[in-house]
Amino acid sequence: MTFNWRFAALAGVAAVWASAAGPVSAKDVVIHAGKLIDGVGKTPRVQVSILIHDDRIAAVEAGYATPAGAEVVDLSDYTVLPGLIDAHVHITQGFHPGDPIHTRLTRTGYDDAIQSTVYARDTLMAGFTSARDVGAETSVIVALKRAINAGVVPGPRLWVAGSPIGPTGGHSDEANGLDPELEHPGWNTTLVDSPEAARRTVRLLRRQGVDLIKIMPSGGVMSIGDDPKLQLMADDEIKAVVDTAHALGMKVAAHAHGKAAIDHAITLGVDSIEHGSFADAESYKLFKAHGTYLVPTMLVGFRVYVHAQTHPEDLNPSTVEKALSVVPVMQKNLHDAYAAGVKIAFGTDTFGMSNHGENAQEFALMVKSGMSPMDAILAATAGGSDLIGDAQDIGSVQPGRYADIIAIKGDPLEDVTRLEHVAFVMKGGVVYKADGKPVVR
Repeated sequence: MTFNWRFAALAGVAAVWASAAGPVSAKDVVIHAGKLIDGVGKTPRVQVSILIHDDRIAAVEAGYATPAGAEVVDLSDYTVLPGLIDAHVHITQGFHPGDPIHTRLTRTGYDDAIQSTVYARDTLMAGFTSARDVGAETSVIVALKRAINAGVVPGPRLWVAGSPIGPTGGHSDEANGLDPELEHPGWNTTLVDSPEAARRTVRLLRRQGVDLIKIMPSGGVMSIGDDPKLQLMADDEIKAVVDTAHALGMKVAAHAHGKAAIDHAITLGVDSIEHGSFADAESYKLFKAHGTYLVPTMLVGFRVYVHAQTHPEDLNPSTVEKALSVVPVMQKNLHDAYAAGVKIAFGTDTFGMSNHGENAQEFALMVKSGMSPMDAILAATAGGSDLIGDAQDIGSVQPGRYADIIAIKGDPLEDVTRLEHVAFVMKGGVVYKADGKPVVR
């Protein structure tokens, strides 16, 4: 058996966290919520009791009940919500200012494994109790997920895609822009140029422990040389991925900026379009006909656009030009998609252009694009849980769901930026943050 040194490194950091922080939940807890946005309806409820047994919600009752023997958590001066869901993160990745080629050639998966434990904690403390990671070194993100599930690293519940599948020369080709003589054993593992290769890669990723599949049918912004407006994966390759993944019970997320890649990927059965920048009215009809989600990732677009203007030296050679042309259309796309009735899931594309833990800044950008504050919140609760495929466990405050609960001061329906300042975080009945501070024993 091969020993996984990266997992060992992750476990070592996990042991430090476990010894320093590990709040213990009471068996029976009741939360007195002053105002409750439950992730089910659009009308907030006032003065509500949320009864929790172990890690699940047992009941949600009107008024302030106090069952015998239950620990009372008084949030009567707060707005209470389900734990938030970020459906597009890269939780093992951070941004490193300076020459991006140097960074790519000197950082290893071991570095990502160690730093990911901090990124996961910061995400949880920001009130995001669930996240869908759609691109990371497979062994690292699977190990992080296992460590979180085992309770040795604090972090959100993770659904992970591992390494994205894409074509040679496409958005996920790590060799783009480098000396063609350079080789790395991990660079080619998920590059596919035929339906047969696509099927095999999906099956290998599933064997390695992923929950969903990410594909790159169009070029991207942060990569070198590829064109975000072009479809770079062939239809038969996309179809092979979708059919194989669905047969294995996995969903497929498609990175797609250009209209052709968007429309073809939807028609071929993907479950979500990430970014979707150059979609149009015809595309929105396809979204609705197929029930496909749009994950608009406004925060990364805004941050890349600003960085391209202020610090172009930190970006890949072709990224500046692409960012300045692609990002301005993202706001219009979300506005038009929302107006057309497309299903929206909240996603930030956090990988360091914004810090892990700043995920809630996406809300203000969604509202600026035309979404109501309530619909933006539902995109990060009910919408995210439906896209992930686990609405029976996450995304709402209802009996039977995990006791993933957050609280903020003030009313996010009046000022959605209130969600950037989470005061209370409970995940699975365990309190990780109270009175705005991490809970440490």
